[in-house]
Amino acid sequence: MQQPRSGHQVQLLQGGEAFFPALVQAIDRSVHEVRMETYIFCVEAFGERVAAALERAAQRGVAVYLVMDGVGTPSLALEWVTRFQAAGVKWRIFSPLGRLGVLIPSRWRRLHRKLCVVDGTVAFCGGINVLDDFYDPNYGVLDAPRFDFAVRVTGPLVQAVHETTAQFWWRLQAASTARQIDFPALWRALQEAVALARQARSDTDTDQEAVTRTRGAPGHTINADLVLRDNLRNRTRIERTYRKAIGAAREEIIIANAYFVPGRKLRKGLIHAARRGVRVRLLLQGRYEYFMQYHATWPVYGALLAAGVEIHEYSVSFLHAKVAVIDGHWATVGSSNLDPLSLLLAREANVVVDDAAFAQDLRARLEVAFEQSGVRVDPAVYANRPWRQRFLDRVAFGLMRVLLFLNGTRY
Repeated sequence: MQQPRSGHQVQLLQGGEAFFPALVQAIDRSVHEVRMETYIFCVEAFGERVAAALERAAQRGVAVYLVMDGVGTPSLALEWVTRFQAAGVKWRIFSPLGRLGVLIPSRWRRLHRKLCVVDGTVAFCGGINVLDDFYDPNYGVLDAPRFDFAVRVTGPLVQAVHETTAQFWWRLQAASTARQIDFPALWRALQEAVALARQARSDTDTDQEAVTRTRGAPGHTINADLVLRDNLRNRTRIERTYRKAIGAAREEIIIANAYFVPGRKLRKGLIHAARRGVRVRLLLQGRYEYFMQYHATWPVYGALLAAGVEIHEYSVSFLHAKVAVIDGHWATVGSSNLDPLSLLLAREANVVVDDAAFAQDLRARLEVAFEQSGVRVDPAVYANRPWRQRFLDRVAFGLMRVLLFLNGTRY
């Protein structure tokens, strides 16, 4: 498997309060192109700022491409349909459910990744939707902010993000089947166009601003890579990346994941790590959000707890993070949950980093969550949970496996 490449600068962004200002700033500095993919695009609060930034970019002649998922974002507010059309923002809703909805197994394959690439110079990846931290579409206003992460990246992997988003956009167009796109040539043309546009604007920019826009913030460079999960060449790449890192762990594994129903191989990897003396800690969703999400998770707890894996549930608000830190140097931040939808069906994107400073930063933030917001699952309490809950747990887990079988997937 490909190792993380050198030459990156990666900034960890916790929550919308850090993520959205950085995203809006990058969009406002764009000179040629913005490509964005998200599961949820909620045009309220922070989301309105992002939508307005995309509108401003298009109005000044930047090519703006926006794709939203048809389940996460079934429709766009009429006001923004009109504003995007007037500004020239190109947008699509991927795979709307339609009348039959979830009854069609092919519709279970969703666009769940959260990616943005601006001018081919800076990219964003993570678990944060375009959605306010204190708002949930199903539960309304939250008492505490959603717990989630993203990264801002400059360096070689930005080209991979650009190709990924450009390729997906072309596949969504009816005309894309008529010709083959030369993505390396598209990338070279983008670099030339951005250079010319920035040169034309250089009279109004300071030298420092030009450096920041082209190269990102100063600092040491680190190893990083983009890891995708799709239905073509990358069907199992994210899961294999996790399994490889877990298999190589010698001291510590920390995983924070919103929807946790790992497959047999991933569960065995965690169990074997714990049995060989690695401290394995999981920070998982403690709030009831969906029947399947809540109940299908519990049946996998037993074997993990028996092996010595520590399971903590986060319940002060909704945990939405999909991150991990292993042995103090390997880390990942992305959109992929460790459940069948993410690992087997949805389009996902994670950034993998091999750098002690970045990993320790993420680890410190997770430690705060463990200490202040995590409640450890007691193996004895788990074993003696009420029969009604155990029954619902088994029903949810069995139903999940049946649905996957109908989709043609084994888990």
